Amino acid sequence: MSLSLRRWRPVAAATVLLVGVAAGFVALSDDTPPKRVVAHFTRAVGVYPGSDVRVLGVRVGEVVAVTPRGRTVEVTMRYDPELDVPADAQAIIVPPSVVSDRYVQLTPAYAGGAVLPDGAEIALHRTVAPMEIDDIYQALDEFNRALGPAGANRDGALSDLVTTGRENLDGNGQNLHDTLDGLSRALTTLSDGRQDLFGSVANLQRFTTALARSDQQVRAFNQQLADVAEQLAGEREELAAALRNLATALADVTTFVRQNRTLLTSNVAALTNITSVLVRQQRAVIEILDVTPLALSNLNLAYNARSGTLDTRDNVTGPYGAVGFVCSLLADALPAAEVPKKCLSLAQTLHAQGVPLTDKLRKLAKLPARPAGPTTPKPDDPPPAAPTTPSPDLGDVTSGGDRTLGGILRGAS
Repeated sequence: MSLSLRRWRPVAAATVLLVGVAAGFVALSDDTPPKRVVAHFTRAVGVYPGSDVRVLGVRVGEVVAVTPRGRTVEVTMRYDPELDVPADAQAIIVPPSVVSDRYVQLTPAYAGGAVLPDGAEIALHRTVAPMEIDDIYQALDEFNRALGPAGANRDGALSDLVTTGRENLDGNGQNLHDTLDGLSRALTTLSDGRQDLFGSVANLQRFTTALARSDQQVRAFNQQLADVAEQLAGEREELAAALRNLATALADVTTFVRQNRTLLTSNVAALTNITSVLVRQQRAVIEILDVTPLALSNLNLAYNARSGTLDTRDNVTGPYGAVGFVCSLLADALPAAEVPKKCLSLAQTLHAQGVPLTDKLRKLAKLPARPAGPTTPKPDDPPPAAPTTPSPDLGDVTSGGDRTLGGILRGAS
């Protein structure tokens, strides 16, 4: 028996020590009294001393007293002294369910700033009480009385409204269904196109902003429009006369078209053919229009008013002289034995002077081939020898006679 008591002595000592520590902690905690706050409600149904006081749904205190004060109810509460409550906090009576107890919620939770002091009061405009079921019944009763025989239906207006509604809806169930279905589809379309709708509103806002920024230009445009309208108003008689004349002219044109319909049809068809040709010959017409001004200008410059002739210079012989060109024609048309000796002598003279010759005449006169490019005589080179025998029959080419084609053909006079 003594052995059992020895075993339980340490356990008993530890239990006594824990109880003492807990008692000391409670005594130490009781040294800091809880904070108190008084809230004024329009009613406090279901709130009693001992009801919870919560912050964010967590119990932080309890209701101490519920005291009627005339048309309001004063609810005294106490809560944890370590908890801070905002200075502008509200007190809300929350009914979790129909049968459970109600509690007072202090909201919002403290996030910084001024703190609600101990013993503060929360005014009536910062408190909220839930609506009671009796209030709902009373509101419904008052609504029914307002619609009853003593109210809106005193003269049968409500009965007439119901009767008229029944008559209007009788047999229109399908139409009403189609209307509601179409309205539903329209709302669905608007919902699906809300991005486009919002985009249109945004574009409209940008347009109005642009108009606001261009206020001066818009004002100037309106002023100019007003000036034009004023000018038209001043000339309204002339405009009226023009419109009357235009009506008369249109009547004449209508009569003319009606009387000459066949001719107009044929003319339009012929004009269609002409336009088709012009379209096909578009490039040629463009080229003619480009070249014609230059040709007319050249014709104007070539006209000699003194003699009444067109003075032109034709480059028929090309780079060759007229005499050499004629001899080339003779060398090309006649056999080599029948070509005049004067042409051979002339070819020698023209070659010595550096005048270009045709290949046919060069071969006939047994002259060297034409150089690839222009040659410049050297200063030391002797001048080309003059022909030993002049050719008076060719128009005295070397002595400066008539060098024209007519003079060559006529020969020496």
